[in-house]
Amino acid sequence: MNPTLSELEAQAGAPRAAFGGDAHIVCDNLVRIYKTEGVEVVALQGLDLLIDEGELVAVVGASGSGKSTLLNVLSGLDVPTAGVARVAGMDLLSMTAKDRLRYRREVVGFIWQQTARNLLPYLTARENAELPVRLAGRRGKGRAMELLDLLGVADRAGRRPGELSGGEQQRVAIAVALANSPQLILADEPTGELDSDTSEEVFDALRKANRELGVTVVIVTHDPLVAEQVDRTIGIRDGRTSSETLRREGAEGQVVAEEYAVLDRVGRLQLPRDFMNALNMERRVRLELESDHIGVWPAREEPSGEQ
Repeated sequence: MNPTLSELEAQAGAPRAAFGGDAHIVCDNLVRIYKTEGVEVVALQGLDLLIDEGELVAVVGASGSGKSTLLNVLSGLDVPTAGVARVAGMDLLSMTAKDRLRYRREVVGFIWQQTARNLLPYLTARENAELPVRLAGRRGKGRAMELLDLLGVADRAGRRPGELSGGEQQRVAIAVALANSPQLILADEPTGELDSDTSEEVFDALRKANRELGVTVVIVTHDPLVAEQVDRTIGIRDGRTSSETLRREGAEGQVVAEEYAVLDRVGRLQLPRDFMNALNMERRVRLELESDHIGVWPAREEPSGEQ
């Protein structure tokens, strides 16, 4: 039976759940525009993103795709131009300077690609891990040693960064990022300066922090070995989320990866470039609605009008 007009009006007027619901990270039509010497650069062009609490995800994309801008926004280092960006219920667009400082100290931890940038060179590993807690007005020696032990570098507690390998420095940096028990860890190419074996050690440390401490972890990476070891890999292209790869365990214990295109809130869909190139799709495509799918075809060539 078809609904009546009054029923349709009631449905239209009923309150709807907010986009993202209880997601830990919510980006809704997120825009970031930079102005440099009178030139506007749109780094994020209406990006939508949902990440649940406790997830371990990788964000990938070509240089200039907007992934580093996204990380800077989520870390509180950069302020969005428009849209919605929330982390743990905190609105990143409306924060005061005081709220933003507290957010960076208590809610989020950040790990840079450059190992030397994460640690103070004149402090030992333990002192570096204690520092965020001391700055927050608490005692941090016990917490620091617990984290260094969890991450497999407790035996390096008394050494300064110059006496540590690159992988050890990054694991100490993870301890520093975890020192104030943040809800979110952001890592910008944390294995970018490391060899494959050392990269595996650093990623294992991030995975251990995620699983044992329950902290949400978002990793921006070009490293396919890292991207393939998370349950969800999010692709960004031209300032928007373009794809997601979901991984699950198959019936025989093997890892099964399925790649999906992302449909945003207004129905935009980014087709993979290699698909478009293979079928010579440019500017316009034909769509046909079937019972269980939508077909997409190259536009028919129009007659030139020549005799």
